[in-house]
Amino acid sequence: PDPVPLPRLGRGSMGGMQSLALPLGKGPHHVGCADVMVGHTRQGLFLRLFYPCLPQAGAERPLWIPRYEYCGGLADFAHCSRRWCAPLLSVAIGSCKVPVSWNGPFKPCSSGYPLIVFSHGLGAFRTLYSSVCSELASWGFAVAALEHRDHSASVTYFCTVEAGREEWIPYQRVPQGQKEFYFRNKQVHQRAEECVRALRLFEDISSGKSVPNVLHQDFDLSMLKDSIDLTKVAVMGHSFGGVTAVLALVKEPGFRCAVALDAWMFPLENTLYPEVPKPVLFINTEKFQTPESVAKMKRLSSRNSQTKIITVLGSVHQSQTDFTFLTGKLVSRIFGARGTLDPYKGLDITSRATLAFLQRHLNLEEEFDQWDKLLEGIGDSVVPEAPFCRSNL
Repeated sequence: PDPVPLPRLGRGSMGGMQSLALPLGKGPHHVGCADVMVGHTRQGLFLRLFYPCLPQAGAERPLWIPRYEYCGGLADFAHCSRRWCAPLLSVAIGSCKVPVSWNGPFKPCSSGYPLIVFSHGLGAFRTLYSSVCSELASWGFAVAALEHRDHSASVTYFCTVEAGREEWIPYQRVPQGQKEFYFRNKQVHQRAEECVRALRLFEDISSGKSVPNVLHQDFDLSMLKDSIDLTKVAVMGHSFGGVTAVLALVKEPGFRCAVALDAWMFPLENTLYPEVPKPVLFINTEKFQTPESVAKMKRLSSRNSQTKIITVLGSVHQSQTDFTFLTGKLVSRIFGARGTLDPYKGLDITSRATLAFLQRHLNLEEEFDQWDKLLEGIGDSVVPEAPFCRSNL
């Protein structure tokens, strides 16, 4: 079964207009974002880049659900009729905006911003983690939130060479008669390779290569040329994206550490655990993990004392996505998005633990070590390890 089973929608559960109360980043930088697509085949790359930007009066804010097609994708993923669910989703959440500056002027940085490549979960896409991505960008990171093309996004697309033609890639369930592990394992390898390709893209930009953005937006990638520090790169993700980040460490020595939010460890083959060379921070929610999944995390922490496992109390699997910031009945009904922990507090814990971990392993000269205690599971609403996954053995 899919790791995030979504309850079926009842006709009366829409609850009218929703508002998306995404917080502004708490760091010292204003945050901009831009969509970047390179290449005209599915071997290219599609991502939303969050970055420190110059303040701009009256800046446009991007839509949270970037296009109507994504409402259809979410409907498919939630096992409900696209015909009536997609328009309702569009009315309910289609006009929600993200509080960042769309294509805002990039703020140059001579020492270079560290880079985070972010991998989404099953049924998600590049914009659904805007809260955590923009929070990290506000502290001086470039964050590249990928949209994977392995049929794990609720929907995605690429632009073919023919002018204006788009090819859409739908969400795909495990085919009948196929073992889930083999299907998911193939996907996690493709996802990790896309993370590596994202790093290559930034290497190309830094070396001065001309990298055309197929989407012809007002954001010129060459502006990044001397402002990304490619010696300080981490990989991060949620759920399927969490295990993707772990595998990316195996595939690419340029990634110095990984942050895995409620990682779904199932798709990774056992032979690769000894190959994970770098530290991982596992930030788990209280309600999602299984003893089997946690045992796999502990295989890594037993080999590397810098690999940490913490659990955020009062949180559920969707607490680490933007859905937790939607108000109104719609989302709590469909996506089970809220735990008992205040979502703003949950985001604080996730981002501060991440920043403390990144300072340590990317050798940053910041003051994020003020949050080091979180890495030991010490603090309000956090505990060390994963105490709720007691095995029955």
